[in-house]
Amino acid sequence: MSDSVMIEVPREVLHATRMTAAELRTELAITLFQRGKLSFGKAREMTGLHFWAFQQLLGSRDIPIHYDHDEYEADLEILNRLSKQ
Repeated sequence: MSDSVMIEVPREVLHATRMTAAELRTELAITLFQRGKLSFGKAREMTGLHFWAFQQLLGSRDIPIHYDHDEYEADLEILNRLSKQ
């Protein structure tokens, strides 16, 4: 079971932005990801989008995926293990 925190957003803000609550949540997730405050997985989870849909959304906004050397090494190790099976 996951815990959640409710954030109050005045209805006028939603009207002013012409966004739904889900769209506002997506914008928050994207911004937090872009600023390095959320991982790809957590930001994707927050949006409720599937992996590829979230990646496409980021790509459509020219937002690069954070992928550092340690993640590359971990992926390479997994690929090597899988290829030996």
